[in-house]
Amino acid sequence: MNTEMVASVDAKSLVQTSQYKNGRFFNAKLFEQPGLMKTLEIFKRYFTEPAKDKVPLNAVPVEQISRTQLDELADDGLHFIKLGHSSVLLKVYGEYWLLDPVFSERASPFSFLGPKRFHQTPITIDELPNIAKVLISHNHYDHLDKAAVKKLAAKTQQFLVPLGVETDLQKWGVAAEKINRFDWWQELQTGNALLAFAPTQHFSGRGIGDGNSTLWGSWVIKTAAGSIYFSGDSGYFDGFKQIGEKYGPFDITLIETGAYDNDWADIHMTPEQSVQAHLDLNGQVMVPVHNGTFDLAFHSWYEPLERVNAAALQADVVLLTPTFGQAISLVHLNQHLEINTKWWRKLMPENHSAIRDELVSPGI
Repeated sequence: MNTEMVASVDAKSLVQTSQYKNGRFFNAKLFEQPGLMKTLEIFKRYFTEPAKDKVPLNAVPVEQISRTQLDELADDGLHFIKLGHSSVLLKVYGEYWLLDPVFSERASPFSFLGPKRFHQTPITIDELPNIAKVLISHNHYDHLDKAAVKKLAAKTQQFLVPLGVETDLQKWGVAAEKINRFDWWQELQTGNALLAFAPTQHFSGRGIGDGNSTLWGSWVIKTAAGSIYFSGDSGYFDGFKQIGEKYGPFDITLIETGAYDNDWADIHMTPEQSVQAHLDLNGQVMVPVHNGTFDLAFHSWYEPLERVNAAALQADVVLLTPTFGQAISLVHLNQHLEINTKWWRKLMPENHSAIRDELVSPGI
């Protein structure tokens, strides 16, 4: 699908999209949405449930990366750098792409309230080179950062977004001709890559009354130098197998691993389910994202990393956990795996061995 075909979708054509009815998008699998009482119960937990190790006691390791270092990465390959949470910088045949760029201090509509980041980004927006593409998975505050979009608007050629998200981007100063919006399974062929927007099991919303008024999903990136799957946010579902069958195998899967809880099990995966999703996708190396930057759930900040490490060992899955700012080149992937470090363990309490034994779960 070319750029013009994607951009030509107008508001009236929403009725023809795969998952849209009565003004709202919905998942392929229907499940009960939290009602008022359930929402109040979850809200109560935030004030009554004991908090344990919700934020790191010491500084999270971050490798600062410069424009010069970025330019030195080969222009004939595929590279990625975790910037924080689910934000990832790609260099794709010399072009710079951003996945769910969040640079603000808080994942929140407020500058003074809400989840505050544990660490700064390895590079600022001002220091970034011009961006060819920004890919957005959905409109939650920890994935769509208004302040970042406004700063990126002038230096970005294209914004690739789920259906409906274009409205906010235009309000924030992004020119309409720069925005391509996607329904599930829609593709875009560029000179060096095939991109596809694939389903997830999640939801959307940024305020009161706008729930599920925009679509959510994941991104497939296929190039001759390698392939990447970026999950966005999702509960575990059979869609991962469908994506794996259609677009796999993937050299790298960037899989959501964090912010899970029994109270919202349909929309966020446990670490064990994240490993299974990686297997379903026919992934070769799994990189857990959506952790280590914001406190968004009731578990400790390091629990997702400990549990996914144990689950990957049990399932014989190759796990790569780079520090924020570490440049990973797919052509040198084996070398990166050899020096892979469990960076979070240096920041855990002294009794980390006992904690690990307590956290490890038998499976999904």
